[in-house]
Amino acid sequence: MLYELRMYECQPGQRENWVKYMEEEIIPFQVSKGMVIVASFTDEQDPNLYVWMRRFVDEAERVQLYEAVYQSDHWKNNLAPRNPSMIVRETIKVLRLNPTAKSVLQ
Repeated sequence: MLYELRMYECQPGQRENWVKYMEEEIIPFQVSKGMVIVASFTDEQDPNLYVWMRRFVDEAERVQLYEAVYQSDHWKNNLAPRNPSMIVRETIKVLRLNPTAKSVLQ
């Protein structure tokens, strides 16, 4: 398994809007394309931080699903154009994680 932990800095005052957008539009769309969204979080201390996690079987599946999502007309024309009003793209952090032998996330 391969996990992707993504950390986003929301534009000031936009985290609530971003969470609603993720939960109502982005996550359902990505799931419809085959992505597995493991978790979605807000930070208790940082009012602008949003964190989410996706799971892939392997790198080949990640590449395939990235193509299905990010090259789709719906992503390019409807979803992606709205992102900059709510998140700071330049500060996105992505960690690619492999679970250890005793991790419950196998």
